[in-house]
Amino acid sequence: MIAKKKKITKKQIKEDKLVTTYYKSIEYFNTYKQQILIGVGAVAIILLAVFWYVNNVKEKNTEATIALAKVMPLYNSGSYQEAIDGKPGTDILGLKKIVEEYGSTEQGNYAKIYLANSYYYLGKYDEALKYYDDYSGDNEIFKATAYAGIAACYEAMGKNEEAAEYYEKAANVSKFNPHNPEYLLNAGINFMESDNKEKAKELFEKIKKEYKKSFIVREVDRYLSTLV
Repeated sequence: MIAKKKKITKKQIKEDKLVTTYYKSIEYFNTYKQQILIGVGAVAIILLAVFWYVNNVKEKNTEATIALAKVMPLYNSGSYQEAIDGKPGTDILGLKKIVEEYGSTEQGNYAKIYLANSYYYLGKYDEALKYYDDYSGDNEIFKATAYAGIAACYEAMGKNEEAAEYYEKAANVSKFNPHNPEYLLNAGINFMESDNKEKAKELFEKIKKEYKKSFIVREVDRYLSTLV
């Protein structure tokens, strides 16, 4: 007599699939063990590298903050060349050295602006332009300052059209920058100087419309009267 076939339950089918999957996984791992371990090792190395980089950047930024704090009294007192060079024999690094060592950090980028300003005040416009243009930080106020610095250099060099364009760029970085009316005024003046009176009038009217409470409005009225 043929024995009656025993019905396989869904649970047994599921368990059988799990067992099969398990052994297939073991077989796959044994076959590609070396590649898997290399891959895991590579991921671990990348994670360690990222962790080291982030901590290194933080440390460098802290060092730059300390160095900048030490040299700023020289800058604020108007000793611009000394601020650029630092004080030999002391722990006061010059702005140029700070930029060289920490230029990729946020504080190092702030140092670029102060270094550029120092060169500008000394009449070294080409050097100033180089460092204004090199600013790559995240701070919008400093970014606008960099554009305005480039504009000021071009203005001092008699390149009024370029100056006007960069002053306008400075005003467009952030609508919350309190210097925007001043940037727009300077842009308008330089457009006037480059014989683009229509653009100058447009910017002057923008100041009157968007910055009614600014003291700059008085200056705007004076320039607008010359465009009539």
